[in-house]
Amino acid sequence: MTAPIWIEREGYRLASYVSGQYSDAPTIVLSNSLGADYTMWDEQLALLEPHYRVIRYDTRGHGGSDPAEGPYSFDGLVADVIGVLDTHGVDRADFMGLSLGCMTGLGVALAHGDRIGRMICAAGRADAPEPFVQNWDNRLRILAEDGLEGLWAMTQGMWFTEGFREAEPGRVERFREAFMRTSSNGYAGCCEALKTLDYLRHLGGVSTPTLFIAGEKDIGAAPDVMRGMAQTTPGSRFVEVPDAGHIVNAGQPALYNAAVAEFLEITT
Repeated sequence: MTAPIWIEREGYRLASYVSGQYSDAPTIVLSNSLGADYTMWDEQLALLEPHYRVIRYDTRGHGGSDPAEGPYSFDGLVADVIGVLDTHGVDRADFMGLSLGCMTGLGVALAHGDRIGRMICAAGRADAPEPFVQNWDNRLRILAEDGLEGLWAMTQGMWFTEGFREAEPGRVERFREAFMRTSSNGYAGCCEALKTLDYLRHLGGVSTPTLFIAGEKDIGAAPDVMRGMAQTTPGSRFVEVPDAGHIVNAGQPALYNAAVAEFLEITT
């Protein structure tokens, strides 16, 4: 496993991992979903590394990163991204996030638009209606009663289609292993942040060129929800990836990468 470069925060450390180009190439930061870690982006590296300095980091309480004291807020998660950029000496970077990572990216674009060049926002949403909040309360209950193993039983069906789970058990298992490495405190802290999500009404103020990507069969961040986000965000694009669940970048990597390559103007 790649040795991390540590990002020192107040009372905790974030693990970051750098690959790709190191000279005058642009930088892209990749932000993981709830319950995943930096390895969720493995299938995007062959696309990005020839063109970018790629910085992946583990969200607090995930992977190699320490769990800060909870509950968390999106202001705190956004500040973590700025900490990653500052530690690596990056004034401005492109950004790609999925689910929690996507939502964090929206916060960065709104509060620190000068630090983000272009943004890919996959499998996320921008508000917290009551059913969404109830979902996180339910997960917190399962976490308390059955631990991460109980949560994985419900999560894998949302993350991946049945066909993918049957055809790619080894890849699903790697995601399960990363999920089980997540700190319970980190998972719970992020759930609390998600319950407060309130970016939708501000999306008209996003000046960052943004690509929204949804999986056709994602029930957590449904295509219609993300299409509406794109319609609200000036100058943005929307792509729906067929036959993909929530972890769309792994469920359909070729189609996902093609959409990213077109948006970032990468010639493959």
